Amino acid sequence: MRWARLYFAVQAIAGAAWWCAVFAVPVVRELTLGSLHPVAVAVFDVPLFVVASAIAAFGVKPAAFVATGWTTLVAIGLAVYATVTTEAGWGVLLMAAAVGGSLAALSLMALGRIPTELIIAGPFAFKQARIESRHVLVTAAQVVVFWGLFLGVGPLAIVFFERRWQLDLAFPGFVVWVGLVVLVLASALGIWSAITMSTLGKGTPLPSAMANQLVIAGPYRFVRNPMAVAGIVQGAAIGLLFSSWLVVVYAVLGSLLWNYAVRPLEEANLEERFGVEYGRYRDSVRCWIPRRLW
Repeated sequence: MRWARLYFAVQAIAGAAWWCAVFAVPVVRELTLGSLHPVAVAVFDVPLFVVASAIAAFGVKPAAFVATGWTTLVAIGLAVYATVTTEAGWGVLLMAAAVGGSLAALSLMALGRIPTELIIAGPFAFKQARIESRHVLVTAAQVVVFWGLFLGVGPLAIVFFERRWQLDLAFPGFVVWVGLVVLVLASALGIWSAITMSTLGKGTPLPSAMANQLVIAGPYRFVRNPMAVAGIVQGAAIGLLFSSWLVVVYAVLGSLLWNYAVRPLEEANLEERFGVEYGRYRDSVRCWIPRRLW
């Protein structure tokens, strides 16, 4: 509750400061609101965003719901406006960040925690793979689908909106080649990890068809989750290939989500299934930084 109240207090102060800048600094108004009339927007945004956030900072839950709901509506509305007009792109980013923070703070205030377990609900729920499954073929299909979605469709959509909203920045020409080399290396690590998981672990990288055996060979000797490392580095490399700083941010946010939301759930499941064996492995092999074997 304390962190939620602190967040809403900071959001209220930041919102008030932003509105002062909107009326005092033309460039801020142009970058965040475009051609929208600031007074017409302020009539609704000041009470529903700034004031509601300030009241939520005192622990008033209905105000937190109002602030979060309004922030979400504004972010969606600004995104549509920016896509149609190519204006107010920075306003979209600011409100999108506010939506994420508000939702997290609202969860803390209403539930006392952030329900990260929802990430692995439904088809992503932890479940061991069937022994008779064709693990290599299933893993190959997973790689095609997930790489296509998260390393293809996702980044392409981000690049489209980044340029449509005039948020793109100039990158040095050599960055493209750096991205290509890093992408090839990270993809090789991902494929190596997937093959090792499917052949030795008798399962797949997905939680819905988890390995039946603890895998500590191949790239798993160096880091505990080389598939996650590969995926995050691939995302950043694609950002360099497309000269898109937002795709790089997308990869960084993905790493934070995996590290703080998915990883604790996955490691708790592994410890429950493999016990002391997994505990020894976890204590000897780091999650992100490869260990030296000599």
